[in-house]
Amino acid sequence: MAFNYLRTVLAALALLASFGCKKNISSESPIMAARQGKTVEKTAAPYDTGTKTIHIFVALCDNKYQGIVPVPAGIGNGQDPNNNLYWGCGYGIRTYFKKSKDWKFLKSTKPGGHILERLVFKHATKPNQYLVADAYDGQFIKECITDFLNSSAGNRNETLDINGTVIGIGGNAQLLSYIGHDGLMDFELDDTFKNTDGKKRDVIILACFSKSYFGPHLEEANVNPVVWSSHLMAPEAYIVHDAITGYLEGETNEQVRTRAAKAYNKYQKCGEKAARKLLITGW
Repeated sequence: MAFNYLRTVLAALALLASFGCKKNISSESPIMAARQGKTVEKTAAPYDTGTKTIHIFVALCDNKYQGIVPVPAGIGNGQDPNNNLYWGCGYGIRTYFKKSKDWKFLKSTKPGGHILERLVFKHATKPNQYLVADAYDGQFIKECITDFLNSSAGNRNETLDINGTVIGIGGNAQLLSYIGHDGLMDFELDDTFKNTDGKKRDVIILACFSKSYFGPHLEEANVNPVVWSSHLMAPEAYIVHDAITGYLEGETNEQVRTRAAKAYNKYQKCGEKAARKLLITGW
């Protein structure tokens, strides 16, 4: 799909939305527990602490199973990552990061369950920096958000073996991000997300009104909200991509937020002032 068409679609969506936003990977047992509705226990699996990881959780856009203003059917099928608005389209996580000169694509896997595809990247110039992105079946957006929140609180700590190098993911990552529809506008969560290890994790949450809806669930999670939103938005890959660039350079929250706002204005043409009001930082 052409980028110009996508921009037109997203501009229309924003207008409509304003009327209502209707070693071993075998150690992933916490994922299975979550899928089965069991309590997620912390894991202490060893990993190479000389590596650092960014973990992105993406709930695929889904016309059928999410309370969204419908998008064109071809990009709104939450069971089809290849053509999904938030994954396979031009501004989706998979396509955008694969084209980035900052990241080297390592591999794609299919973990199974709710995760339809997992991508692993390594930074082009920072040898020990990895990025893992998970595409969740859009039907299971609740599970995606729950996994993100548990990871942010340090209650879902996992590892991933990348060609013999074991990296930390989930709560073992330094930066966690959620991308997609704000499902918390549609459903409630019974879980609580209280941090018990004393470690503060950085988070980026790109979803409509994410501070208002995610904030209450993260009050006891001991997180640092680097970037989240105050209003309706298009949660596309260029925002988190540019925010990560500043984050890896050791910039302050405010500097990272400025990068995110500039990226949003570049593609959405909303004005940098409006973008800065939309993309905010901190509590």
